[in-house]
Amino acid sequence: MVHQGQPEPPLVLEWRAPFGVDVRRTLCVHGRGGGDPAFRIDEAGAVWRTSLTPDGPGTIRVLPALAGGLVRGYAWGPGAAWLLGALPAALGLHDDAEGFDPGAHPVLREIAGRHPGLRVGRSGRLMEALVPAILEQKVTGAEAHRAWRILLTRFGTPAPGPAPAGMRVFPDARTWRRVPSWEWHRAGVEGVRAQTICHATSVAESLERLLTLTSAQASRKLLAIPGIGPWTCAETMQRAAGDPDAVSVGDYNLPKAVGWVLAGRQATDDAAMLELLAPYAGHRHRVTRLVGLSGLRPPRRGPRMPVRDYRNL
Repeated sequence: MVHQGQPEPPLVLEWRAPFGVDVRRTLCVHGRGGGDPAFRIDEAGAVWRTSLTPDGPGTIRVLPALAGGLVRGYAWGPGAAWLLGALPAALGLHDDAEGFDPGAHPVLREIAGRHPGLRVGRSGRLMEALVPAILEQKVTGAEAHRAWRILLTRFGTPAPGPAPAGMRVFPDARTWRRVPSWEWHRAGVEGVRAQTICHATSVAESLERLLTLTSAQASRKLLAIPGIGPWTCAETMQRAAGDPDAVSVGDYNLPKAVGWVLAGRQATDDAAMLELLAPYAGHRHRVTRLVGLSGLRPPRRGPRMPVRDYRNL
């Protein structure tokens, strides 16, 4: 029995991964900028995440993998057991890299060699990937991350267990639908994105069930939701379903980065990017992850995308 005032003891999982896994690199796709209320990395290099699981809110702390692939996770809250059960999948247990061969491209081969523990994992929570992706539609990352911090801090619930200060759990669908218009405005989210989130959360239960389908089937149904296009769908399926082939078509920076790394081109559009990625069909998202980790970018020749402020509109 836990007496009042005593910290809640965690549930613990020790899992020996059958492959090399870089815990931080693999899980970092779920972080939405510095100060994300649902994602932190502590001084020990451990990853903290919160989630509104099917069993309720939960917090998980995942330590870096030890020699031999031993991964240790600690979890708190009603969703603790669910989070620990989902941890192997989140670290890429179902990620099949068969057929991915970067060897023909010297730069890609070098990048892949520097990140042998990178896996494409699946969180198993679609709405938690979809809502921040909607917030990131057609705005800068800084603007979207600010909105995410404000909304989660205001409407999320405190993280169970000894989580870092300020961590919050993703709000339930009813809470998202009840966010007042002035709170969206305060967070810098204009009506279109707010309406898209409200519409998606109105069918949240059915959307979560999409993860029982194939990625192609789930994507077709997700694209039928008003306000959700190919970019938002891909960003969601990458994280929630661990789709290694989902390409973020429509991204402001991705085509340039892919063109520069794979072909040395300074100007690349979506069509040209897809041509460059075609030889890696089935693993195109995996390639773009490696491109992102490379740090290689074309020289800047124009102004950065401006940060918009809707609060004064």
